[in-house]
Amino acid sequence: MPFIGNQPALSYTSFAKQDFTTSATTSYTLDNPVTNANELALFINFVRQEPTTAYSASGTSLILTSATSATDDMYCVFLGKAVQTVNPPNASVGLSQLSATGTKDATTFLRGDNTFASAGGTNTPNFFVRRDGSQSITAETWTKVQLNSEIYDSASAFDSSTNYRFTVPSGQGGKYFFQGSIYANAGDNNLQRIHTRLYKNGSAIVTFSENDWTNQAYRGSDMYSSSAVLSLSAGDYIELYVNLYTGSGNGTLTATGSAAAANRLIGYKIIE
Repeated sequence: MPFIGNQPALSYTSFAKQDFTTSATTSYTLDNPVTNANELALFINFVRQEPTTAYSASGTSLILTSATSATDDMYCVFLGKAVQTVNPPNASVGLSQLSATGTKDATTFLRGDNTFASAGGTNTPNFFVRRDGSQSITAETWTKVQLNSEIYDSASAFDSSTNYRFTVPSGQGGKYFFQGSIYANAGDNNLQRIHTRLYKNGSAIVTFSENDWTNQAYRGSDMYSSSAVLSLSAGDYIELYVNLYTGSGNGTLTATGSAAAANRLIGYKIIE
């Protein structure tokens, strides 16, 4: 017969039973308290007795209408007390009985937060992008590095054609590691400092690196890199910016030739 709701776990349940040592008396003590006689089925010499007529019960007291004898066999079944086993029967619980989120298969395990995760972790999503070709940077102006070439991008989360940014995919919030590097070739002989920053959602949050050559001999080019760990939520986006300082406050700085590929950013989600 059809019904609404979960399938009753009848195979898990049994009713408590009590056997009595009989004597010539009408009074017996129950192992479990009851409200009235209807909460237990009483059998004398394997014949079920009628509640309230053959016996009465309240609390742990059982009172018979007629006294038993020492040769009688008497037991009762507590209809109001179901005893459930601690463990379900072997192989009775499968993936369909679990309510956890995520992919349930042979490669995942159930975490304490009731989600399925890949065993051992894979540090995904992850990406490695770089700048192919020259990019002119106006001195002393924060400029986004146009990382236009993807070496790999596991979740297709880096936009290398328009916005040049990594966006955290849905369901992939958490801690991320980033490492960036900038290679600058000075068109102005007064290049003094290189600053690189991570921008989160359009605002500067982390200064990646700083190289100060103010009182040093002129260097035509150099590379500097550093790393950072950030806590991000789904939908947050990260961009790499650079600011190149010159002594004269003017001029254009350009990464050229093979050095352009040194302007790069890598990132991946940290396994927790």
